[in-house]
Amino acid sequence: MGILRMSFKLPLIQDSRYSDEIWKLGRMTMTWWSWMVLGVVLLGMELFAIDAQFYLVFLGISAALVGLASLLGIAMPEWAQWLAFATLSLISFFTFRKSLYQKIHGATAGFRESLSGESIKINQDLAAGAEARIEYRGTNWTARNVGGESIASGSRAVVVKADGLTLHLKAE
Repeated sequence: MGILRMSFKLPLIQDSRYSDEIWKLGRMTMTWWSWMVLGVVLLGMELFAIDAQFYLVFLGISAALVGLASLLGIAMPEWAQWLAFATLSLISFFTFRKSLYQKIHGATAGFRESLSGESIKINQDLAAGAEARIEYRGTNWTARNVGGESIASGSRAVVVKADGLTLHLKAE
């Protein structure tokens, strides 16, 4: 039995800005609309499919800018288009991404990531090694006294560490 092999070539669109010699070599450039489509796909992937921490946003914007340059008549060979795309992407990554990501996903003003060292008012007696349910920052927590002395109702305790929804406390 023989093996049936099929091959096909996608049709190339000749760009009139380049000579027939380049066309004969089989090279083509990305058209302005293909850069725009790439930009929209990258932006859509970031916004609707995955959270890539704004990397795909800046790749999409860079692709759209290269497409816009081609649309406005700035003729570039394909290698220059890809170089412009890479350069714009890297510049935007290192100048805008961190500040934009912090503005959107950053911590709330006055809110610390770690609860260690915070002072909490305890509304019930908590013996050494005992646990109780308390409310803190709008959430119910399990408070565990890890100190050597008991914590009286109405007094304050210091958070040693937070482990999930369990606060390890000791008397202040």
